[in-house]
Amino acid sequence: QVQLVESGGGSVQTGGSLRLSCQISGYTQNNKCMGWFRQAPGKEREGVAVIGKDGEISYADAVKGRFTISEDSAKNTLDLQMDSLKPEDSGMYYCARDGAWTIGPCGIDYFGMDYWGKGTQVTISS
Repeated sequence: QVQLVESGGGSVQTGGSLRLSCQISGYTQNNKCMGWFRQAPGKEREGVAVIGKDGEISYADAVKGRFTISEDSAKNTLDLQMDSLKPEDSGMYYCARDGAWTIGPCGIDYFGMDYWGKGTQVTISS
């Protein structure tokens, strides 16, 4: 059974940093398609940073230059380093990973990943 468990969320002030981590267990496929998504109250879920099928990385325009996604295959973790945080970065952050095959592009607009975590809350105060 595949499980994704996020950690590292919290409350920080504007300009601060947080590092989110997603522990992935039970995943035996080789598909690289995985990423971080977020959802603020009253808003649609949006892609933040995604590692594509061939390892290419894409970021939402709103976080480019401030967030960095990375995978540690030895530890089976997917991390998101978030710097220069803004109040608009607040929300529930979810990690996700696709199953054995991804048909079509794997990017920040791909919400069809098979496995999702339950999320970790990020709150940025001004």
